[in-house]
Parts: sequence; C-alpha cells; structure tokens
Amino acid sequence: MLKLILCLLCGTTLAAATLQLRQQSRDLAYQCGKLHAEIEALQIELWNQQLQIATATVPDAIEQTVGRYHLSLVPSNSAMPVPEDEHNNDAE
Repeated sequence: MLKLILCLLCGTTLAAATLQLRQQSRDLAYQCGKLHAEIEALQIELWNQQLQIATATVPDAIEQTVGRYHLSLVPSNSAMPVPEDEHNNDAE
C-alpha cells in the first residue's frame, strides 16, 4: 500500500511538472511570436524611412529644392579639410 501511494505521489508530481513546463513553453512561443511581429513592424517602418530618404535625395529632387529656395550651394574653403602637408607649405 505504501508503494502504491508513493508511486501515485511521484506520478502526480511528474504530471504537475510536465504541465508547468508545457505552459512555460506555450508562453515563450507566444512571446516569441509577439516579438517577431514587432520586429517585422519596425523593419517595415525602417524600409519606409529608407525609401523616403532615397526619394528625397534623388538628384532631381535636390535640384528642385535648390531651385525652389534659391540656394547657393557653393562649397566653402573652410568646410574642406586641408591635408597636413599643405599646412606645412603655407608656413614657408
């Protein structure tokens, strides 16, 4: 009788542990799916932003913007980096 009770107790414990592990597995699968959907949504948003940037930086679009606002886009000498050997020639 003692062995039967012990076997039932062990079986019940194993069944409870198995159910707990199954529940954890389902919870993790749900979280994984949720994160995957979130990643896909962020990826779509990133692709849309990249498309907007690519569309805005097409040479024709830049020309239209420069023409519309009458911008004078001439590079200044201060914005251009000067190589070190030219610094030495200026000092002489």
